[in-house]
Parts: sequence; C-alpha cells; structure tokens
Amino acid sequence: MNAPHVPIMPFGAERLDDGLVRFRLWAPDAQRVVLQLADGRRLAMADLYGGVYEVDAPARPGARYRFEVDGQPVPDPASRQQDGGVTGWSVLTDPNAYTWQSADWLGRPWHETVIYELHAGVCGGFAGVRERIPALAQLGITAIELMPIAAFAGERGWGYDGVLQFAPHASYGTPDELKALIDTAHRHGVQVFLDVVYNHFGPAGNAIPGYAAGFFHTDTTGWGTTINTRAPEVTAFFVANACYWLNEFRFDGLRLDAVHAIGDDDWLRTFAQQVRKGVDARRHVHLIMENAENKASLLQGDAFVAQWNDDAHHVLHHLLTGEADGYYAAYAEEPAVLLARMLSEGFIYQGQPFEPWQGRSRGEPSAQLPPLAFINFLQNHDQVGNRALGERLTTLADPQALSAALALLLLTPPVPLLFMGEEWGETAPFLYFIDHEPELAAAVREGRRREFADFARFSDPKAREAIPDPQDVATFERSRPGGAHGAAERERLSLVGLLLTLRRDYLVPALPGARPLGAAPVGGQGVLARWQLRDGRVLVVLANFGPAQPESALPAPLPEQALLFQTPLDATADLAAGRIPAHSCLVWLDQGETLR
Repeated sequence: MNAPHVPIMPFGAERLDDGLVRFRLWAPDAQRVVLQLADGRRLAMADLYGGVYEVDAPARPGARYRFEVDGQPVPDPASRQQDGGVTGWSVLTDPNAYTWQSADWLGRPWHETVIYELHAGVCGGFAGVRERIPALAQLGITAIELMPIAAFAGERGWGYDGVLQFAPHASYGTPDELKALIDTAHRHGVQVFLDVVYNHFGPAGNAIPGYAAGFFHTDTTGWGTTINTRAPEVTAFFVANACYWLNEFRFDGLRLDAVHAIGDDDWLRTFAQQVRKGVDARRHVHLIMENAENKASLLQGDAFVAQWNDDAHHVLHHLLTGEADGYYAAYAEEPAVLLARMLSEGFIYQGQPFEPWQGRSRGEPSAQLPPLAFINFLQNHDQVGNRALGERLTTLADPQALSAALALLLLTPPVPLLFMGEEWGETAPFLYFIDHEPELAAAVREGRRREFADFARFSDPKAREAIPDPQDVATFERSRPGGAHGAAERERLSLVGLLLTLRRDYLVPALPGARPLGAAPVGGQGVLARWQLRDGRVLVVLANFGPAQPESALPAPLPEQALLFQTPLDATADLAAGRIPAHSCLVWLDQGETLR
C-alpha cells in the first residue's frame, strides 16, 4: 500500500530529523520576512520561490515564535497552538508526544453512524466532552461532531469565525487534551467528526490579507471574503489542514461548513480526492458537507458521503410548530406532500423556484441517491441558535408529536443527527454568543437584531430589544445544557435510548443498499413511507403530526404484523378502531420479497 500523500504546504513549522525546525511562510506581498523567537533570536527568512519564505533554526517543542512581515509581527497561519490569543505567539508542538491507547482504531462504516452535535465550550471544553462519552456510547450514539474548534478572537463563540485553522481554541483545552477526548471516544467505539470552516476567515485576527492578498477573492459573502480556490497555495493549505486533523488527531471525518459559499464545485471534488490520498486507505474516513444549494451531483462518486439535509428539518419543524415565518414559508404549503418527497427522494427542492431566494431555482434531482447520502435532524446548532431566542423544540412542540418525530428520525434509513441535550429534551436555549472588541460587538449585536425585523414577532423595534445580547457572558452561560434531572427528561432519554437500540439491532445491518419504495401524504400532516432493505425486508413508517385521521386516508394497506415500534402506546388500538391517531408514528418491518 502506498504511503498517504499530503501536499507540501507553504506555511508552518516542520520539525526536521537533526533538531532543526523549518519555518515557512507564503508572503508574496511582503518585502522582508523575519522569524522571531521568544528567546530573543531574530532570523531573516529567504524568499525561495514565489513568495515562499523559509529558514531553518534549532528549536524545541514549547518554543514560542512568530513572523515579522515588513516590520509587523504576525502569528503563523498554520500555528498548532497559540499563547496569547490569535494575535499572540505561536507555539511549537510535538505531534508524537501523546501516547494513543486506541492506536488500532480504523473507524466505523458510514451506515452505522448516529451523530451527536455539540459545542465544546458549553460542555466544559475538551475535558468536559470527554467525560460525556461513556454515557453517549451507552445511549447508542456512534459519532460525536464538534462545532468548529479552530482558534478565533476572544474567549467564547460558535467557532465559525476561526482565523488559525490548525490551532485548537485555547479556552477549550490543549492539543493533547483534544487527542485524549478522541482517544476515549475510540475506546468506546465512538467516531469523532470535526466541523471545519473553509469558506471564509473570521473578521478579527486574520493577518493573511496583509501579506498574501491572493489567498482570497475580492468578492465577499455575508460572512467575509471568500478563499481563492485558483491559487495552488490555498488548495495545499486546506488539504494539509484536513489531513492534519484526520492524521495527527485521528478524527474520523470532517463536515465542511457552507460549501456553497466557496462557489467552486470542481475545487471541492479535487479537495476531497487529495484528502483521501492523504489518509490511510484502511480507515473509515467520512467527508460530509453543508450545502444550501442541494447539489446532488456532489454526492455522486466518492468525494463526499453525505450532506446535512435542511429540507428535512424545515418541513418537520413546520409540521411540529406551525411556524411559517422566514424560510419556513417555503414549506408551509402542502407539507405532507413535501415530507413524502423528502422521505422518498432526499431533497425537497430539486430545481424548483425557492421563494427565500427571490424565486431563483434551488437544488438538483436527488432521487438517484441512496438514503444514507442524507443526514436528517430535528435540531442542530443553526436551527436552534439562529432563532432570536434560541428556543429548542422541547419548548415549541407538543411532546407527543415530538416523540413521533424522533421515531421518524431514528427509525428511517438516512443518517440521524441529534443536537446536544436533545436526547433528554433540554429546555435551556442555545443562543448565539460572541466575545469581540466593543466596536465589532456592537455591529454584530445590531446586525443580528436587524435580521429578525422581517419576523412578525420582532417587527417592533422594542420587541427586538428582548433578543439576548450575544456579547454578554450570561448569554453564553445560559446556553449550557443542563441534564436529565426530572421525570420528563428521564422519560425522553429512555425513549431515545430505545429508538437507538431498535435502529442498531433491526436497521443498521441492512442499511447498505437500502432503497426507497415510495412515500405518500396521509391527510394534510402525515406520511406513509416504505424502504426495501438489503436483506429483502420492507420498512414501513406511518407518521401523523396532525389531528386523528380516518383510516381511509391511507394511500396503501399497512402490514398485518411485524410491528417494531409505536407511539403513543395505544396507536394500534386506534388503527383497529378505524382511525389514524394524532401525533403518532408506527414502524413495521415486513418480510417483503427476498432480494436475489
């Protein structure tokens, strides 16, 4: 087997065999670059080619360094650890210092994946997340996904404004503490995925434009200046970053945030191919993405294994809450029809006009994709935290309807994702929080309040004043999940545990090769869907998120036996009496026709 290949990156500090360290910085716009070491040494760096400056110097792990570009001190953009924040000193690390206890771990196949998304900061940093892993594994979680951890300005934030892509954010813990978290997860059979943000850098602390303007395009998105995918140095930077997390830290996969903002599908495919060449081919490494454009073509082939399916969330959220503000308006007309399309074809929007985009078309046909190409969810950091008040579904939806939605999520073939605390019905909000300098904080605060002006609830400026201040440390503290302390929370936790056990025992072994057999609306708020599993069994799901319906509303007969799950517990009695119960979900595993 050929050794994994990672492109040489024109940034960073590389330890050599003779006790020297090779320091490198791509600074094509600079006239002079000097390496500064905290022990007082200053070494001029030579421009070897194309603005790549380099110098070898003796240094040991723990040494602090930075670059001086035309007299301005800047951190290493490939710093592995920081001392003093994103504008402080970079720290030389030893990638081999940590002793792994799970060195033989190769990961898990994709069809076994159940994702649990969390924010390391509100969970007590890397050490706090590590403490939660045994309970998550026992519940049936097979993968945790960390919201971005790349270093950003300030102590607290969501992480989508990172500026040092290789450095774990210092307030979460050290690189070795992150490795200990991943090591513990692997010893419990749990994969660890990392959310990475490659479409832009944060607004504070990014020094690269000052010496390498060609790293970025001149056009911007709502988050900032986009990366220049045509520059080979940029491609090498991000491929090396992905391989760094996958190889040195042994993450099992990456979720690329908002790839539609990168705007270059060919680059995304090339990036994925190069990353796969850079990791051991024996490992199960999963690349997933968020893409608002529903590009089904990016899910064909072996570049990306799956995409977060916002369509699934939006139609289910409307059915559970009745909300029709903002983008939910695009899912409010005939939601049962849309739900059926999602369950049978993946995306709802497959090229149709999308009103939130001023009627521009959105999406590509997706019915040819397997169900496992979609990651479905009822909640995640975006859909909770981007609400003005950060409310969770526990406080918005009927509990029985929410139980039915959890059954639909966890007992259908797409890969399910739960958001931290969802397993016990957390009621504490998850809010948007930042830690910026006063001027930027004020701009973010006011901009966020303006975003909600189009929502009827916040059309009055006085109402918008009730939106929590993201800069206030109390906003961060309110976002910490509590725990399953009450009877209702324990009951919800028991339900989720049961559903995950049923998924593991009855569905997972037969998910590869599963294919939809069609879905149809039931009344105005329900659906009947079928899938054929690899072993020939047929999975049948009947879900109703509205009032009780007559049995005549069913578009096809139900199986007569092999009921796997029902909520509420007397749902079958209602069916026997000729009605489909309100807020219900029933799941059957019928023998079907054996596949040849």
